[in-house]
Amino acid sequence: MTFKILVVDDEKNIRMGLGKSLELEGYEVYLAENGNEAMKEMLKTSIDLVVTDLRMPGMSGEELLKKISNAYPTVPVIILTGHGTVETAVDAMRNGAFDFLTKPVNLDRLGLLVKRALSTRKLVAEHQALQKEVERLEKKKKQSMIGRSGALNRVLGLVDQVAQTKVSVLITGESGVGKEVVADAIHNASNRKDQPFIKVHCAALTESLLESELFGHEKGAFTGASTQRKGRFELADGGTIFLDEIGEINPSVQIKILRVLQEKTFERVGGEKSITVDTRIIAATNRDLMAEVEKGNFREDLYYRLNVVNINVPPLRERKDDIPLLASSFLNQFSEENEKPIEGIDPKASSLLYNYSWPGNIRELRNCMESAVVLSKKPIIGPDDLPPAVRSSEEEGVIRIELGSTMAEAEKQIIRQTLKGVNNNKSRAAEILGIGRKTLHRKIHDYGLEEEFLTRG
Repeated sequence: MTFKILVVDDEKNIRMGLGKSLELEGYEVYLAENGNEAMKEMLKTSIDLVVTDLRMPGMSGEELLKKISNAYPTVPVIILTGHGTVETAVDAMRNGAFDFLTKPVNLDRLGLLVKRALSTRKLVAEHQALQKEVERLEKKKKQSMIGRSGALNRVLGLVDQVAQTKVSVLITGESGVGKEVVADAIHNASNRKDQPFIKVHCAALTESLLESELFGHEKGAFTGASTQRKGRFELADGGTIFLDEIGEINPSVQIKILRVLQEKTFERVGGEKSITVDTRIIAATNRDLMAEVEKGNFREDLYYRLNVVNINVPPLRERKDDIPLLASSFLNQFSEENEKPIEGIDPKASSLLYNYSWPGNIRELRNCMESAVVLSKKPIIGPDDLPPAVRSSEEEGVIRIELGSTMAEAEKQIIRQTLKGVNNNKSRAAEILGIGRKTLHRKIHDYGLEEEFLTRG
């Protein structure tokens, strides 16, 4: 892409000289001798940057700046001024100019300013594009599920398939991947969307309190039960109940939930009357429930009743393409909440966000962006605004070869680190290295790596 720059100056020699200098830098240059000509050129051409003199007959540089700022707010303007009008140029910056230069113009300084201004414009344009994409996604019925990766699309496909049914859904995945957001999407896309959606975080409640919360209690059922109270299943009648961290519940409560699934009935704590409900159950866990079944910690019959459809939400490290959209969405949210006009994320910071492994998943990314917005002193989020763990992500995936190593030593190190990186999957390692499997096996033998990497794949 070739950037288009408009140079505006009533002095022909300066106008032509600046234009020639910028053309040598590889830019497409347009010239205008006054503000009126400049505005006509702006209408005809998609200009990326304007360099204008401050003092010109007719429309002044200040007036031109105001018109450009109003009509083309993303186009940066660099002001040229004589030494006697520096104060006016500073005022122009307060009114939206990107920067100013005094005459005679230092061409090296101009080149640097132009690069910086165009870089900022590009960042703003990318941020606006991401913002539009976020807004487009947020208009969908699954508005809180932001992303465009294949991994997320598979989740969205399952949400579409199960939303209009009555089946129980078990949502699995690591902590912080957005399991509750998936539950929200299922309910909001279902024919129960206008009915109650009740959420229960099972791990936050004690055994006795959880039972009362889920099924309610009668007056006098236990000390402190001064009135009758409906439980969450009863409150969710006709709608949906979301049981988060269901792997934490004890066996006695598991039995009661199983009965609700099988018979749609239960009794309040301390009560004898059976209560019938039509409540859809969505559960979530970050545990391996089948392993808990084998250990005797979770009922097998309840597991299969809950796991009619399983939706596994992949960790953020497996859906890298979603990181820019999620980061942009969080940036918009926290910029607005904190009343800080953050315009975007610079390329280095974006690369760090992309390369980081995000052990805390979307929750960690959200916290990272909130911190960055609060701490940033500039309108662009830079690497220094990110947490230390994220800044160190540039070291991930790097193989370091010591200076003075032979080609054989370097190759051995590359093969060793590649095998480690793919968990000793030799087929995958050979693919990454661009060699055949037989060649890889021979090199493992030649470099004496067999003991480190026993045969696999």
